[in-house]
Amino acid sequence: MKTVLCLIQALLFVVSSFAVPDSNFKVWVDRAAVGLTSVTDLTFDSIEAQELDVAESEKQLCRTWFEENVLSVKTPAYTFSVGGKDFRKNIDDWDFSFTEESEVGAVYTGGKTTYITVSHKKSDISATVEATIYEDNASCDWTVYIKNNSSANSPQVMSFYAIDSKLPTGRKADVYCTNGSFAEADDFETMKSGLSLLPMVFTANGGRTESFLPYFNIHGEDGGAVLAVGWSGQWYTSLSQTLNGTKVKAKQQTLKGYLLPGEEVRSPLVSLTFYDSDNAIKGFNAFRQFTIDCVYPEGTKQVVTTGIGVESPGVTEAQVIQNVKNIPEEWTPSLDYAWVDAGWYPLRNNWSDSVGNWYADPKRFPNGLGEISRHLQERGMGLLVWYEIERCCKDTAVYNDCIKHDGWLLINEDNDEANAVNFANEDACEYITNLMLDSLRYNGVMCLRMDSNFTPLPLWEQADKAWADGRKGITENHYVTNLYGFLDTLLEEIPGLKIDMCASGGKRLDIEMSRRSIPLWRTDYNCMDGEGNSKPDIIEATQAHTYGISFWYPYNGTCAYVEGEYATRTNIISCSQRLEYYDIRPYMVGNYYPLTYGGIDTSKYHAMQFDTDASEGMALIYKRENVRNNTYTLKLNGLDSDTVYKLYDYDKPETVYEMTGEQLMSEGLELTINDTPKAVIVLYSAVK
Repeated sequence: MKTVLCLIQALLFVVSSFAVPDSNFKVWVDRAAVGLTSVTDLTFDSIEAQELDVAESEKQLCRTWFEENVLSVKTPAYTFSVGGKDFRKNIDDWDFSFTEESEVGAVYTGGKTTYITVSHKKSDISATVEATIYEDNASCDWTVYIKNNSSANSPQVMSFYAIDSKLPTGRKADVYCTNGSFAEADDFETMKSGLSLLPMVFTANGGRTESFLPYFNIHGEDGGAVLAVGWSGQWYTSLSQTLNGTKVKAKQQTLKGYLLPGEEVRSPLVSLTFYDSDNAIKGFNAFRQFTIDCVYPEGTKQVVTTGIGVESPGVTEAQVIQNVKNIPEEWTPSLDYAWVDAGWYPLRNNWSDSVGNWYADPKRFPNGLGEISRHLQERGMGLLVWYEIERCCKDTAVYNDCIKHDGWLLINEDNDEANAVNFANEDACEYITNLMLDSLRYNGVMCLRMDSNFTPLPLWEQADKAWADGRKGITENHYVTNLYGFLDTLLEEIPGLKIDMCASGGKRLDIEMSRRSIPLWRTDYNCMDGEGNSKPDIIEATQAHTYGISFWYPYNGTCAYVEGEYATRTNIISCSQRLEYYDIRPYMVGNYYPLTYGGIDTSKYHAMQFDTDASEGMALIYKRENVRNNTYTLKLNGLDSDTVYKLYDYDKPETVYEMTGEQLMSEGLELTINDTPKAVIVLYSAVK
């Protein structure tokens, strides 16, 4: 039976490859294919707190694999072909040179970086590998750059894999993977599937993380590794079982063509976090800690935001300033940013059809947004402003500037509101960079909410035909590379700037974007309709979204716009638009333990646990409206067996229970929950 399912799965992956990007059909096919062999009701055995520490043997495992596969001169993990000749099959045609390993943190926080130069002996093609090992986190990552150093066009470059290698996971392995964001109730649903000899194929959809997130916890009988693929475009990853490990391939899905003189292309970033445990939950938490320690931008923290001008075409400077003044004094110590959403620029009809005018409407905001920013700073907050930098509607300022220059604009012939600045064009990228720097500075923006409400892949493919001589994937490669450079420049030039990668609600969730931003709006499923109504199942969906995205993202945000205690406790997330429970949300950027998965089923309990270390933490238990059982046995995870813990219900702090870690992980604490629906918060801490 399993063989039949795997064959059907392989067929669906083929069907997906021909599906229209950004379509409901493609997402359905992608998720149906993985769902054939997957389970979503995940359970994890208890794990001792000490087992979560990175062991010396895991650090050595990472170092050994890194040296034998990334720093290798015989069988590198990466590969490509030039002029029809496979790099690894003709390895003797290439010379290798290595820089000395850098000091820790010289290039990336917590990492030691080596640059490998691979030069072709008979041509002017070279590859540079930027390879970093993060020994304290048993993690490594690398990116490969291929350059044509000649004065003539290069031979054709293709089959450019950032990784085409094997991980030492043993003869049998499972993969944990997660749905992407498609504004659906099952966004971020996490699944477990056994690997087989037939590859499981995961791709972006239209250049966006809609079908799946590019994160995979590969857990085998001989150990595990968490794979993260960093590419904010049309990424491709395949996983399959081999006789003694897991075969992994990852690349930009399509890249094929010659390189111009001096032209360079790059691979996606590949990140691996190694762990040696029979419990996959260790891999998830090891990866979470790696991203906190080494990936997120300096100064990343949990933030609380509030709106002061949300998609209101008629709102004026005076009204927004009054909104700032109306923020209660007791709120301000906890608030980091107040945001002005879409519609602050000159409008034709609505916020969406006027994108590309990145200056404040002079009639409503005669002083730009700077006065608003000043009032916020006086109250200890920063200004967060919504921009959709890439998209530009016809006859807006950016459109009219770009249309004058050949190659600056990606024109959507079917929708004059979905054109895009061509970041692949160096001059266009420089233009939009300078424009944005001026706009952010003039308006006093301290947090950039970067939206992206268009499907880029068809425009990239169109540009390949128009300006790249039909070379496939060239526009995408330069666009994504320059987009990273654009964001890096903003962060370097504007001290203290933070970036919220909204991206149409979670459609750019990958590790390269985590180097530069956090997602404060993870899915558009939480958007209200035109009449201000939320989805009927928004409470359960938000709870399920938190459960799924927390495997990978310690920092994430959203809001379910429903009132009441139950809804407010559903909004307990690491980065919130609500002030409530500010004191306990720091636990959410520590370890994460899924306890009970209810999906969006209102007849099931749903529960999660978070802690900063084994000494204290919290559990969130959601008893949904159709749950009939008034008792829930709370079994915690990640504790020290010999330590005594005290526990209490947030609503009943006077009733304290004391149990050992072993008791809490094996027997658990039986809770009586009579109210329905009810969100119970249990806090625990080690007895001194």
